Amino acid sequence: MTRSPGAEAVETIEARLEDAGVVPVVELPAAELAVPLADALVAGGLSCVEITFRTPAAREGLAAIREAHPGILLGAGTVLDEEQVEAALEAGADFAVAPGTTPEIVRAAHERGLPMLPGTCTPSDVERARRLGLRLLKFFPAEPIGGAAYLKALCGPYRDVRFVPTGSITPATLIDYLAIPQVVACGGSWMVKPELLRSKEWGRVTELAAEAADLASSAR
Repeated sequence: MTRSPGAEAVETIEARLEDAGVVPVVELPAAELAVPLADALVAGGLSCVEITFRTPAAREGLAAIREAHPGILLGAGTVLDEEQVEAALEAGADFAVAPGTTPEIVRAAHERGLPMLPGTCTPSDVERARRLGLRLLKFFPAEPIGGAAYLKALCGPYRDVRFVPTGSITPATLIDYLAIPQVVACGGSWMVKPELLRSKEWGRVTELAAEAADLASSAR
């Protein structure tokens, strides 16, 4: 059995994710955009953000957000190896997220006390994660694999597991996911699309963040 971070730390992350309802999932085009992005999200009522390691700007962007917004719930996404686990920790991330469940990466995160949400989308994935001591999981790719109806069916046998669905979720489908009791929050990128960030449309990001926060609040 993998040694996990303290239960209190994981419960804190879970509670803060549930409070947020929506996790903006960001492919950061440039590190200098990180703080204005976080400013815009917080102004819209979303005090949580996941910066993915899909771009070279991720590490610097995570660190900049942590310095500018010490209280924000900060996730490091698309964590694919131990080096990125270390980078997430050094940058001050509160938790890590991966697209799949790789035992070595989960162990690397947990040995360092970093809560991790590995990706799952099948019963076998969920059982693999449970054997690693995990009960808070990413569900990915949410819409392509079958959407809220599929996730609701997947929840049936696994009553002790909770999920953060991510993958092509939109405002139109958000409420369907949040209506599932085992869903903690949903990851989404519609309010942080790279083109919005490149063009520095911070007012629009704030508007979309506020709409997402209101939708999440109405679904609880």
